[in-house]
Amino acid sequence: MRASIKDVAQRAGVSVTSVSRVLNGEKYISEALLEKVNRAIEELDYSPSHIARSLKTHRTNTIGIIVPDITNHFFSTILRSIEETASALGYTLLVGNIAENLEKEMKYLQIFKEMRIDGIIIMHQKFNDEIITFFNNANMPILFSSINAPSNAHLSVRIDDYRAAFDATEYLIRMGHTKIAYFSGDLQDIAAGRNRYSGYLGALQEHGIKRNESFIKLGDYKLSSGRRLMEELLRQEELPTVIFAATDDMAVGALNGALDHGLRVPDDISIIGFDGSAVAEIVRPSITSMQQPMDELGRKSVEYIHQLIVHPDLIIQEDIILQHWLVERESFKPRA
Repeated sequence: MRASIKDVAQRAGVSVTSVSRVLNGEKYISEALLEKVNRAIEELDYSPSHIARSLKTHRTNTIGIIVPDITNHFFSTILRSIEETASALGYTLLVGNIAENLEKEMKYLQIFKEMRIDGIIIMHQKFNDEIITFFNNANMPILFSSINAPSNAHLSVRIDDYRAAFDATEYLIRMGHTKIAYFSGDLQDIAAGRNRYSGYLGALQEHGIKRNESFIKLGDYKLSSGRRLMEELLRQEELPTVIFAATDDMAVGALNGALDHGLRVPDDISIIGFDGSAVAEIVRPSITSMQQPMDELGRKSVEYIHQLIVHPDLIIQEDIILQHWLVERESFKPRA
């Protein structure tokens, strides 16, 4: 039979309370007690019941993650950082890869609730009324990573997507480009969709450049979408000198589409992306990109939700805004 905490106490010659103090990592425990209990645990091959401990401590040491698409290089990179930080803090992750499906997202949220996990990190920007109601009524911390929170009641760890897209577009303008195409994702997505698109338009307006509707294409952030939008663009009579894609995956898709049609990048057309994921470095020519601090996004997300878990009354007034920067690579050159 599996050894119990009473068996450990009996083998060590101490009380059950003393064993519990050791297991819970309490301070001010004598070396002699530690040695007795640890020796008994090893001899009996004892492992505490996760369920019993969670019932007693009201903690499961588990964090739920909602990811829109785990195959996306951006999200997979952040998820790796989240896992490393969570593991170091003693948490186990439950990951829900929802593939942009709101019904699936709601299902995972209900599972997280039933499993009494300690907190949830959301990385998917699209919400419906049922999901918003869940957020508002949840009795656990919920943090939004790399996206905007739906209200001031929840904390978000992110960059300023509007400013980052504005800065990227302004950089293109300073480098002599005025015919700037923009490949966007779903504009229902506030951060990567609406805010980046608004930043692009804001920079054009700031520099007196008229918006060309034929240069604005809507896709879904994926590599295949970037390729499709490039093929659509190349069927037009008027072409831009540079394409600004809302994600690196879209930028790589656009690159492949351009190369397939015999265009030279960046000699015939320049391409820049957004996120700074590993895929931007792997392809040739490598992709110039507006960099997000992905490792820091993952690390900060876990550190802050950990603070909200261990300090339930803690109120953080403002979102955590991290810095963006442009990484210049081979896919872009100034316009003479």
